[in-house]
Amino acid sequence: MRDSGRTVANTGRGATRWVRVRSDLDAPPGRVYKAWSSPEELTRWFPYRVEGSLTPGSRSILVWPDQRIWWDVLTAEPDAGFSFRWPWLEDESYQTEVAVTILRRGYGSVVTIEDGPFDTSRPEILDAYAEACQGWAQAICLLRAQLDFSVDLRPQR
Repeated sequence: MRDSGRTVANTGRGATRWVRVRSDLDAPPGRVYKAWSSPEELTRWFPYRVEGSLTPGSRSILVWPDQRIWWDVLTAEPDAGFSFRWPWLEDESYQTEVAVTILRRGYGSVVTIEDGPFDTSRPEILDAYAEACQGWAQAICLLRAQLDFSVDLRPQR
């Protein structure tokens, strides 16, 4: 599905699926990278608080009003990308890897987020997959609102 420079795609074959969202941003790659790699910048649009560092090899805790989720930072390439692993089930028995790719486009950027794999043959993973589709579509909108318009669209704390 394509909508105003934003793409939400379900890719994969059989029972294995990936979530992929893409958006064109007016912000340059350095600013997009900082939005993912700096705890202070990440809390402007995604979680309300970050406990820990966002450097490769570290485990951080992302805090929202109703949940706390860990993520392990795998890679951080200035102005190019960021990746991490995080759990999808309450018992943390299923984890996916998220890759954020940042490409320069004119004066702005194209950002792509890919999350997976999701084994949709398992009902609990199918639910996580549906949540990921919705969550990443919302997250890319929150990121764009913050970077391009300096607006925080999240519900008030």
